[in-house]
Amino acid sequence: MKTIEGGVTAPKDYLVGSVAAGIKKKKKDMTVLVSKTPASVAGAFTTNVVKAAPVTWDQKIVSLKAPVRALVVNSGNANACTGEQGERDVQAMANRVGSKLGIADESILVCSTGVIGVPLPMDKILVGIDNCLANLDNNVQSGVDASEAILTTDTFTKSLAVEIEIDGVSIRIGGMAKGSGMIHPNMATMLSFITTDADIDSEFLQDMLGHTVLDSYNMISVDGDTSTNDTVLVFANGAAQGEKILPGTPGASVFEEAFSYVHTELAKMIVMDGEGAGKFIEVSVTGAPTKEDARLMARSVISSNLVKTAFFGADANWGRMLCAMGYSGADFDPGRVSITYMSEKGMIAVMKEGVPVAFDEDLAKRILQEKVVHVAAQVGTGDGDAMAWGCDLSYEYVRINGDYRS
Repeated sequence: MKTIEGGVTAPKDYLVGSVAAGIKKKKKDMTVLVSKTPASVAGAFTTNVVKAAPVTWDQKIVSLKAPVRALVVNSGNANACTGEQGERDVQAMANRVGSKLGIADESILVCSTGVIGVPLPMDKILVGIDNCLANLDNNVQSGVDASEAILTTDTFTKSLAVEIEIDGVSIRIGGMAKGSGMIHPNMATMLSFITTDADIDSEFLQDMLGHTVLDSYNMISVDGDTSTNDTVLVFANGAAQGEKILPGTPGASVFEEAFSYVHTELAKMIVMDGEGAGKFIEVSVTGAPTKEDARLMARSVISSNLVKTAFFGADANWGRMLCAMGYSGADFDPGRVSITYMSEKGMIAVMKEGVPVAFDEDLAKRILQEKVVHVAAQVGTGDGDAMAWGCDLSYEYVRINGDYRS
């Protein structure tokens, strides 16, 4: 596997066009992604009972397991809690793309992100769609522009692409994501779009996505909020002209490894860009009775506001971590827990086999003042292990979200 340029445009036969439609001030805020040929699709969506109109539209299309051709995304307005008008606007967006491309509305996915409870400015949206379609291209810059157009409070774009070889055929997987706030492990916690030129049917693609979500997007947390618009969509158009990738084959194993890598790296980028975040925190749990126990503990630690604020203050307060593990619902013996902090400034053990370790507070603070901090929790001798990613909780987070609408 090697990393390549291009993001969603790296795989064959995908085109994107992006514009500043005027939904946001002087920033790109719309993009349209088109596959030249019909593509299999898989999706994962928010577990929030309050779902935006585009989410229910996409869920219906994905459930059909029929090929799709395009995706239209706008940022700056979530089209959530907008009633029947919101549903009509989704239909109008799909219809505008479909009529311009000569394809069925039901082959077009729609996503929105931004402020909740405000109707879409459809005059700007429809003109924006026309302009996106007029600018379709498959070059590297087009991929960059698309990853820019989906952002809200993000401070940087999140995209990558990889290339693998299966049976002598080069296969590419590209992706882009957005997310900075309202990020909490419960699928999907942001918008993420993946393209590949592999030949995979929708059922196997959906199965792979379901497994991948558990160890990628479901293992990140910024602020404990699960959004109304969270969506992950995957497109596979078969344009690489390789053999169909089937479950249980060597090719499937190679593809799944790269597929998981793309999702996991995008998830980590989202955490690195957490609203107001100053630190990226990686928590690994090993030795748990089961993998699910390890997941529960790791997620609980990175989701705890008390843990997050301790990292913000560079305070080696291991008690908050142990507390979060204890209420996670996981099965473990607190008397077997060992905790270690690591960063570029060194490594320090603060608990061993359930007993606090006398440690150098000054060294601990230097370690925790770094931008990237790793925490290792050994909880026993079981086979269960998991990794989760989070960030600190800062004054800046409050400032950003205190005046989000203005």
